[in-house]
Amino acid sequence: MDQVKIGRFIAKERKQKKYTQRQLAEILGISDKTISKWECGNGFPEVSLLLPLCEELNINVNELLSGERLTEMDYKKKAEENMVDFIHEKEENKKKIWLSTLTGIIATVSFITLILVVVMYTDVMSLPVKMVLAAIACSIFAVGVYVAMQGERTIGYFKCQNCGKTFVPSFYAYSMGVHVFARRRLKCPCCGAKSWCKKVLSRE
Repeated sequence: MDQVKIGRFIAKERKQKKYTQRQLAEILGISDKTISKWECGNGFPEVSLLLPLCEELNINVNELLSGERLTEMDYKKKAEENMVDFIHEKEENKKKIWLSTLTGIIATVSFITLILVVVMYTDVMSLPVKMVLAAIACSIFAVGVYVAMQGERTIGYFKCQNCGKTFVPSFYAYSMGVHVFARRRLKCPCCGAKSWCKKVLSRE
């Protein structure tokens, strides 16, 4: 999906309905900053807002996802393309998740290996060499863990168990949230409630 194209389409249809960003936001029960993000291509409406938004702008979901008005001839074709895009996003995110996880595993193994080398060969190494190897091990581990965490945070979304909306948390919120398997305790930016948010690879 082309978020910039969709954003411009939302802005165009909103203006044709003679709504300000604030007026449309009030109707949908969200902030005007959220509307601004959509229209700038920096965000996408939550699943729960798709139908209300389309109803207010007098468009259908396929037109919204396509970022343009559709003729009857184009409707079925675009519906199939949009479905393929969702599937493609999910598959791509699955690959990226595995890659970031692999990076974390490699970094951890490298860290343990270098530390073991320093400990096992302590008699044949000078102190400066041991310090350099320890520093390299810690750096590799820190970078690997950071890459893995950023990957899990930004690839796909977290789904709020309270309101059902999906979002990408800040790095601080993500790193401070308690993690249990595929769920992390996070505060939803939409409803403000804390819940065990499930990791999903696409906007369901």
